Amino acid sequence: MSQSAVRDLAYIAVFAALIIVFAFVAIPVGAAGVPIVLQNAIVILTGLVLGAKRGSLATLLFLLVGLIGLPVMAGGRQLLPALAGPTVGYIVGYVISTAIAGFIAYLAASSATGRAIRLAIAGVVALATQYLCGMVGLMIVAHMNLKAAALVQVPFIVPDLVKVAIMVSIAYGVHRAIPSLIRK
Repeated sequence: MSQSAVRDLAYIAVFAALIIVFAFVAIPVGAAGVPIVLQNAIVILTGLVLGAKRGSLATLLFLLVGLIGLPVMAGGRQLLPALAGPTVGYIVGYVISTAIAGFIAYLAASSATGRAIRLAIAGVVALATQYLCGMVGLMIVAHMNLKAAALVQVPFIVPDLVKVAIMVSIAYGVHRAIPSLIRK
């Protein structure tokens, strides 16, 4: 196995572990019982830092660990019960948003300002993807209509945008410190 493959596996494992660790930071709010968590922000950070492929693999590894029964979800919950509940859409959105964040983050930009803007766009689009997937899950599992599912998102918008701004700043710093990390 090449040194770059070993390094990629290490990045994937570390970010999967970060996603799991940040599951234990959750503030319960909202009408549908969906907590404010840091896990969704770390999922976005994973895509921003690792790119679409490695980021998606890290997110899938986190879910695989959850499938074996370890408490990897927000508030220390197990994955299978979470998949059966109102958070299912958000969980699916984690995988999709990581890929989207990584894809956009790794698009070429020639200047530092261009990189920062690209990362910010990637973070916001990834967050919107999580919201959209979460709304679909709420509509299916909690039998909400579109308006009700959309309204559930409202208390989370400002805190999530703050978290995304922090994740974008972290990703920008990581890319500046480790430019070799960005490769297709």
